[in-house]
Amino acid sequence: MGTVTKKDLVDRIAHQTDLKRAEVRDVIQAFLDNVINELGDGNRLEFRDFGVFEIRERAARMAQNPRTLERVPVPARKTVKFKVGRLMRQAVDTDEIEFTGIESVETSVD
Repeated sequence: MGTVTKKDLVDRIAHQTDLKRAEVRDVIQAFLDNVINELGDGNRLEFRDFGVFEIRERAARMAQNPRTLERVPVPARKTVKFKVGRLMRQAVDTDEIEFTGIESVETSVD
């Protein structure tokens, strides 16, 4: 398994859509900024077949320092939970998925 960066996605989408890389980069960044802002405002984001992002409250608890075995209080905090959607679940289960609207493009690393 490899790591795909935002730059890799920008290059791939620009190639698939014949849009300029700068345009694709700006759209992806605007999307990510909006996701962050909506979650920061406490909103739930639902993308059908992809998944759902939502904020969850984690209760305060007592933890233990593994080195010193000292008990340490951990304060309550918020965290982001992602629930996988149908198409993503299928892709992960079968290592393959067919997206509609954009043809698949293979990339290689020289």
